[in-house]
Amino acid sequence: MKVLTKEELKLAEKTLRHYLPKSQQVYGFVVLINRVEADPVDVLVDHWPDFSVLLVKPMRQEEADLYKGVCIFAKDGVALKNVLLETDILDWTQYLCLSFDLCYEETVKAVAANRGVKGTKMSVCHMIKLDDCSDLPTDGLSVQVSSLQESHTALVNSTWKFGSGKFSERMIRNMILNFPSCCVLDSDGQPVAWILTYCDCAMGILYTMPEHRKKGYAKALVSIMAKKLHSEGYPLYCFIEEHNRLSYSLFASLGFTEDPSYRVTWYSFNEMFLNPQ
Repeated sequence: MKVLTKEELKLAEKTLRHYLPKSQQVYGFVVLINRVEADPVDVLVDHWPDFSVLLVKPMRQEEADLYKGVCIFAKDGVALKNVLLETDILDWTQYLCLSFDLCYEETVKAVAANRGVKGTKMSVCHMIKLDDCSDLPTDGLSVQVSSLQESHTALVNSTWKFGSGKFSERMIRNMILNFPSCCVLDSDGQPVAWILTYCDCAMGILYTMPEHRKKGYAKALVSIMAKKLHSEGYPLYCFIEEHNRLSYSLFASLGFTEDPSYRVTWYSFNEMFLNPQ
C-alpha cells in the first residue's frame, strides 16, 4: 500500500468529504493530521488517487503505542478483503485494535480466522454529528472552565471505561497535549468533569465525577467543546455506544443527529499482549 505525502493528504481530505458519513472517522483523522503536529500517523491507500481502501495507522515507536487503533475506510468489502489478506499492512501477531464500518464485520472476522486470530468485539457505536452549532446554549455555569493539562492524564485514564494502564495513558496524554479539551474545575483547581478530542477529531471521554453529577456539567461541556471545534474548523461529531441511551439523549437534546445507515465497531485481537501496569 502507498503512504500518502503531506500534499496528497490535502487532496485525500477533499476526496473523503464525498463519502461522508461513511468516511467520517478517517476524514476526522486526516483533518487533524493536516493541521496538528501530534504523534506520527501513516495514512495508506491501496491505489492513488482512486483508492478503494484507506487505512489510518499510528506509528508504533514504543510498547505503549500498541494500544493505538487502526481505522479503516473501504468502498467495498472485496477490496477490503484483498488488502487484509494479500498484504502485511497489519501485524496480526501483536495486539491489534481495528475500527471500521459495521457492514464489514463478517469480512474482517473471516480475514482474522484465515490468519488464525480470534477477535473480541469491544463496542458498536452510533455516529452522531452536528451540522449547525448556532442553537447551542450559552455557558451558564457558575464554575471555572478550563482546558485539561498534562498533569491530569492519570486521572482521566483511571476513569476511562476503556483504559488499559500505561498503554492508554500515552494515548490520552497525546490527546490532552495536542487536541482541544475542556473541563470543569473545583475550588481547588482540580477537574471534576471533562471532555476530550480523539485523534480522529471525535469528541469523547466525556466524564463527570459521581459526586458532581446532575449539575449540568456534561451538557455545558459538550456545548463549549462543540463551539471550540467549530471555531477551529473541525467537524462536529462523536461516537456513542449502542446501549448508552443517556449519552445519546444528551447529545440529541443539543441538536446532534444520526445517520442510521452508518455504525462503527471496534474489534481487538491478541489481547494477551496488553498487561496493564
